[in-house]
Amino acid sequence: MTPRLRPGSRPRPSSRLSLRRRLRPRPRSGPAARPLLCRLPRPRTLRARLTLGLVVLLAISCAAVGVAAVVGLNGFLTSRLDEQLGGVGTRFPASLEHPGRLRDDHDGDEYGDTRRQATGTFGARLVGGTVTNAAVVPAGEATTILDVPLTTEDRKGLAAVPADGRGHTVALSALDDYRLMAARGLDGDVLITGLPLEPVQATVHRLELVAGIVFALALAATGVVGAVWVRWSLRPLSRVAATATRVAELSLASGEVALPPRAPESDPRGEVGRLAAAFNRMLGHVEDALTKRHASEERLRSFAADASHELRTPVASVRGHAELALLHPGPVPAQITHALERIAAESSRMGEMVDDLLLLARLDAGRPLERLPVDLTRLVLDAVTDARVAGPGHRWTLELPEDPVTVTGDAHRLHQVLANLLTNARLHTPVGTEATVTLEADDEAAVLAVHDNGPGVPDDLRPGVFERFTRADRRRTEASGGGAGLGLSIVAAVVDAHAGSVDLASRPGATTFTVRLPRQRPPEVSTA
Repeated sequence: MTPRLRPGSRPRPSSRLSLRRRLRPRPRSGPAARPLLCRLPRPRTLRARLTLGLVVLLAISCAAVGVAAVVGLNGFLTSRLDEQLGGVGTRFPASLEHPGRLRDDHDGDEYGDTRRQATGTFGARLVGGTVTNAAVVPAGEATTILDVPLTTEDRKGLAAVPADGRGHTVALSALDDYRLMAARGLDGDVLITGLPLEPVQATVHRLELVAGIVFALALAATGVVGAVWVRWSLRPLSRVAATATRVAELSLASGEVALPPRAPESDPRGEVGRLAAAFNRMLGHVEDALTKRHASEERLRSFAADASHELRTPVASVRGHAELALLHPGPVPAQITHALERIAAESSRMGEMVDDLLLLARLDAGRPLERLPVDLTRLVLDAVTDARVAGPGHRWTLELPEDPVTVTGDAHRLHQVLANLLTNARLHTPVGTEATVTLEADDEAAVLAVHDNGPGVPDDLRPGVFERFTRADRRRTEASGGGAGLGLSIVAAVVDAHAGSVDLASRPGATTFTVRLPRQRPPEVSTA
C-alpha cells in the first residue's frame, strides 16, 4: 500500500530562496538611508583616500567577478538539470495514471520503467488544465511514491507551465524550488516532470560562501599592504609637508631667520620629486630675501644708532651756547633774544628726538633692560600727577586696586610708557576731555588702560598707529606740541621688550590704549 500524506498536513516550508531573489537587493527607504551615509567618516588625508580608493576598486572587481561566477555556474547547472529532465522524459508522470503500483520491465508500453527514477523526482498529470495527480519519489524504497498536497497557488503555477519541452522554475509550497518540464501525453493530457533545484542551489551557495571568504581575505590583505605601499610611496611628500610645517612655525616678521634644512629630493621625473624641487627653490629664494632684508635692517639700525649717538653732542652744544647767549648781561636786541629762545627750544626738541631714536635703536638691537621689581601703582600715581600739571585743562581720573601691583621690568622705561600714553591723550584731545587711567591685576598679568572721551584716532591712522613717525597732526604746529611721531612706537617697543602687549580700541567719544604686562608672582609666605 502506498503511503500518502494527510490532506491537511504540510511539511516545513523551505528557508532557501531562489537565486534571483537573493541577488535582488531589498529596497530601503531614502530618509532612513541618507543620514547613515552622511554620518559615515570620510578620509581626510591623501594616504587614506588612496588606500580607500584601492580597496573600493578591488571590492568592485571582486563583486563583479563573484556575480559573474555565480550567475555562470547557476546557468550551467540549470542547463545540465534541463538535460536530465529531457532524458527522464514523461515516464514517471505517465505512471501516475495507475496509482498504487509502478510498472516493471515486462510492461511493454511506451512509458517504460519507473523504478529507476532519481530521488526527489516530481511528477504531475493535468487534464483540461486541472491537476489530477501529483507525486514525488521519496528517498528509500524505489517502489513507493508520495502524493504531494498542492495549494491553489501551486496548482496555478503547474497549470501555467507551457508544454514546450523547456525547463521552468516553480516554487512548490510542500517541497522546494523545482525545475519542471511539461509535455503532452497520448490521452490529450499534460505530463509534468520535475527535478529539485536544491543540488544546484547548494552548489551555488557553496560558491558564494567560498568566494565571499576569499574576497574578504583579499580585501583585508590589500588594505594592509596597500596602506603600507601608499605610505612608503608618499614618504617624500610627507617630508615636504614636515619641512613646510617647520617653516610655517618660524617668525619671519623681523630679525635674522634660520630656515630649516631643505626637503630631501626624490626622482625628478615624478610629481612628488618635482614638487620637492620647486619647494626647495622657493625656500632658497625666501632665504635670500630674508638675508637681504636682515642686512638692510642691520644697516639702517646701525645708521640710526650711530647718527643718534653722534648728534647728541652737537645738539647739546648748540643748546648750551643758546642758553649761554641768553644769560649775557648786556643789552640784547629783542630779535636776537627771540632767535636764541627758538634755537634753545628746537635744540631741546631735537635732543629729545635723538634720545628716542637711540632708545629705539637699542631696543631693536636686543639690548636687555633692567629686570627688577617695579611698583606699577606708584608709577601710575606719579605719571598722572605729572599729567595734571602739564594738562590742567583736562580731567584726570584714577581707578586703582586696593593692593599694590608689582611687575618685573625697567622702572624708568615703564614710566616712559605711561608718560607717552598720557601725553598722547593730552595733546590729541581738546581741553575739558576726561581721561581715566585704570590698573587691574590678576594672577598672570597686570592690565593698564588709558581711556579718554576725545574725538578718537582717525581711521586711516589706526593700522599704523604704533609705527614710527606716525603723527596725527602732520602740520607739527606749536599748539599741538609738534611731536615727531615716536611716542607710541616707543610704547610698543618697550612693552614688547617686557614680553607684554599693547592694543588700541578707538571710536568717536571713546579711545582706549590697553597695556598688558606679565605680573611677578608674590613669594609664598609660610604660615608656620
